[in-house]
Amino acid sequence: MKTTVIHGGAVLLEDGLKYQWGVRIQDDRICQVGPWADITPGAEDQFIRVPDQIILPGFINGHNHMYNVFSRGISTDAVVTEFSSFLDDFWWPYIENRITPELAALTAKWSCAELLDSGVTTQFDILEAPNAIPGALEAEAAAIREAGLRSVLTFEACERISAENGQTGLEENASFIRSHKDDPLITGAMSIHTLFTCSPDYVKQARDMARKLDAKFHMHLSESVFEPNWCAEHREGRRPVALYDEMGCLDRDVIASQVVQVNQDEIDLLGRSGATAVSMPLSNCEVGGGIAPVTELLEAGVQVGLGTDGYINNFFEVMRGAFLIHKANRQDPQAMGARQVYRMATDMGAKALGMEQVGQIAPGMLADVITVRMDDTPTPINEKNIYDQIILFRNPADVQNVFVGGRQLKRDGVLTTLDRDALREQVREACARFWTFQ
Repeated sequence: MKTTVIHGGAVLLEDGLKYQWGVRIQDDRICQVGPWADITPGAEDQFIRVPDQIILPGFINGHNHMYNVFSRGISTDAVVTEFSSFLDDFWWPYIENRITPELAALTAKWSCAELLDSGVTTQFDILEAPNAIPGALEAEAAAIREAGLRSVLTFEACERISAENGQTGLEENASFIRSHKDDPLITGAMSIHTLFTCSPDYVKQARDMARKLDAKFHMHLSESVFEPNWCAEHREGRRPVALYDEMGCLDRDVIASQVVQVNQDEIDLLGRSGATAVSMPLSNCEVGGGIAPVTELLEAGVQVGLGTDGYINNFFEVMRGAFLIHKANRQDPQAMGARQVYRMATDMGAKALGMEQVGQIAPGMLADVITVRMDDTPTPINEKNIYDQIILFRNPADVQNVFVGGRQLKRDGVLTTLDRDALREQVREACARFWTFQ
């Protein structure tokens, strides 16, 4: 039995800051949370004393595309004018269609390095690479297992390339779900793209497969006005959420990502269905999709998580985006408080993915734990401002220790499972080749 004792300057729990508290980890679980005096290390225990740091649950990245790193700074002849041209003229031909299993594995390692540095301990990743299947998810899984990041991996299946490729995508997910059903670190899910790349029969087939496999069902939903407008033209004026509901595809096992261009009726329907959502505040801005009605979704009872979309993997930046963008959008400084954002990044984000054993510091929870420096802020930290201090004024460099399932993946600010400098050179070399267009 492996035991680690961490004494932090404080532990942030649901009922507030607990000063001079710590946690005891046995194997992959938190087994004790309490004052230093009650949690004493044994002679054989690993003992981490960090009185200048606060102990937090690891952050939950509810929506990622690890391969996205190859798009950063890319120069092409594509002229993007709106969302459909972003896909047709840029994303699909220059990025998505050219990803191989080898590139998926390499970018998986780099993405894990970025996320672990940023205090993320769980991710839900969607691979969009129709020419990399079958086998791409297993290639990613091998890389992620080395890194140690808790992950749900899924392939974005659709019929964009062909009906045959669509079926290969569904089987890629089904095979991975079956193979990793009892995997404590990496699991699978069923995912489709959108209603404009998937026929109704295909959507229903994917949803039925997810139910039979007892797996989550994920889709990109109304990332811009394009999907609602397309449905209005091609699906007799129906809205996307209503169409999913009519197809029997909305329930508590559904994760809807993006959810930007939805109206109040759709929001209410999502709330009644029990489906969850994940918001990407920064990437939604980048593609011109709009600002998701996250505050309205929360008011309707929808559990909402946060995601990076693989765009900017600094999770503190994503949390800041969520904190600020909705205030501006609603012209209300009280909208989207720091504590709400923190919950979307931790326990609510975990619930949005259907993961009940991460996102909190409590006995019995999986030992996905981080420590964050709080000694160098120019203003005092207290119970009233702790969430603002974390969301607005901390960065990856402040994350000193990261544990996933009790395994230490960052120690004193340095990653333990990945060589970031060596990885950077590998990714740059691969990217230089990837950016050579024929």
